[in-house]
Amino acid sequence: MDYSDFTKEQLLERIEELEILNRQLLHEKEQETRLEYAWTGNLGHWYWNIRTNAVTFNPLKITTLGYDPAEMPQPVPYQFFTERIHPEDLPLAMDVMRNHLYGRAGVYEVEYRIQAKDGNYKWYYDRGRITQYDENGKPVFLAGIVFDITAKKAMQIELEQKNKILAEQAEIDGLTQIGNHRTLIEHLKAKIVDANRLDKPLSVALFDIDNFKQVNDSKGHIYGDKVLMKIAALIKESVRDSDFPGRYGGEEFMVIFPNADLTAAARVAERIRQAVESNLFDDGLTITISGGVQQYHGEELSELIHAADMKLYAAKKRGKNQIVS
Repeated sequence: MDYSDFTKEQLLERIEELEILNRQLLHEKEQETRLEYAWTGNLGHWYWNIRTNAVTFNPLKITTLGYDPAEMPQPVPYQFFTERIHPEDLPLAMDVMRNHLYGRAGVYEVEYRIQAKDGNYKWYYDRGRITQYDENGKPVFLAGIVFDITAKKAMQIELEQKNKILAEQAEIDGLTQIGNHRTLIEHLKAKIVDANRLDKPLSVALFDIDNFKQVNDSKGHIYGDKVLMKIAALIKESVRDSDFPGRYGGEEFMVIFPNADLTAAARVAERIRQAVESNLFDDGLTITISGGVQQYHGEELSELIHAADMKLYAAKKRGKNQIVS
């Protein structure tokens, strides 16, 4: 750095800054706190002189962002980095630093995205702590280390997305693409809690495809699978956004109707029955379904489902293709 144009005050300030930095480096050497890790992405040390607002750092910290050290202002201010932190990450990064400066946290430790020269963002893991205080106990110097964790974050995000997909798949019936049996039961348990807490009505409906065994025997299981998929789609199209349809098992389906009494649920169940009956399947085949609807009145979950199942059984006995509520 060229000091020829510096004033006396500026030179004294620079000398003080270098003395503080030298004290820190000597302390690290003596205490063997070199902050050198063999971790992937290590970009080296950084030092922040709070009085002068100057940041001293390993050149890797900015060359990985696409900057040439010759482009940097001298001295490099703390704001050079904070101004490039992603807007979504900046509040957290600033809060973490303030918490450390005011003694509310033992270290400064945070992950954030920082914008490179080309406009893209890289992920950094940043960790540091106050190492020197003035005579009044105020922090004057921080030392830290920073890592480029962009590759690690990309893998983490990819893994989270895969886990999300797997979690969704675990809740969905693979054939019909609506809720599976386990998800239906868990959802019904949650809605029973809501109904009791909010004193709101809750109803369920069980549906069964009429004469489905004959369809499988005469048309084959591939055709039967297509029928199941189509009926699931018709059920999904016929219910409200707040309702929850699922495949209860085999050729049986369930719909959970939160905030719906028996009359309202029966009305939707009838709409489902009509939608199935009016649909022409391959080869012009007509399929019908029967259903039983039951409103929740404080009984156990198994009793609620059993009551709906008994009404479904009654619909079958009465000639099928009807809803009993």
